[in-house]
Amino acid sequence: MADFDLSIDEKRVYADKSGKKTAYVAASVGIVSVDVSDDLVGGFRIDHKCGPRDIAGSPGEVAVATAEDVLLLQNDDYHELDFGAAAAVGFHQNRVVAADESGRIARLGDDGWTDIGTVEGVRTIDGSLVAAADGVYRIADGELVHVGLEDVSDVSDPAGRLGGAEGTAYAAADSGLYRLGNGWMSEFEGSVSVVAAMPDGRAHAVGPDGVLSLEDGAWVADPIPLDETVVALAHDARTTYAVTDAGSLCLRTAESDWRTQVLGLDAVGIAVR
Repeated sequence: MADFDLSIDEKRVYADKSGKKTAYVAASVGIVSVDVSDDLVGGFRIDHKCGPRDIAGSPGEVAVATAEDVLLLQNDDYHELDFGAAAAVGFHQNRVVAADESGRIARLGDDGWTDIGTVEGVRTIDGSLVAAADGVYRIADGELVHVGLEDVSDVSDPAGRLGGAEGTAYAAADSGLYRLGNGWMSEFEGSVSVVAAMPDGRAHAVGPDGVLSLEDGAWVADPIPLDETVVALAHDARTTYAVTDAGSLCLRTAESDWRTQVLGLDAVGIAVR
């Protein structure tokens, strides 16, 4: 258990098990689990020692890309998936998708891994979208199709991730944030490094001036109360999560302001399930 002071409300995280959730932070020490309840932060601990390169969440599961293999967290156990060394990981229609350093991309099915294609410089995978060195690719009919843009750092495709019909897909690029509709449509300009969206319409992005939130169709400033840069975002049914380059966890609900907790970790990503 980490050595830090908790407020009375935060200590109630432990007593109220019905509202308790867990966020998983990929850090240099491994996967760190953090107890949360809506916008309250509880304790945190090393859940699994490894060298994570990427992390992604889906209902009931968390996938982790490491230098040795892809790991899948189900219940309280981490399972090796026999992919080999991985550089990026995501979920497509609730199935794990992974990429290695050579650009090989494969999807895990009932009979094991099926290769989808190869692209150079894979950066992130979410739903049917892959952010790579030369733009965005879409997983379609078991193959990869280039669908445009350049200098893309992140993608979010909630409909493709969960296998449903709801949710808007986004791409974060050096030139701005783009929404996928009849082609890629510009949301706003300026370098964008991270984006995360949910089927219910919630979306956040990290631009030149920090975190932005989509509210009533407009992107508005939603800064964290720290002089740090957000490197990853995630959502669950009520809460928005962010981790920073300085190793702080930030979270908020629609009814609350950002709450923060210093983890003191070299974080590379965050996921919830």
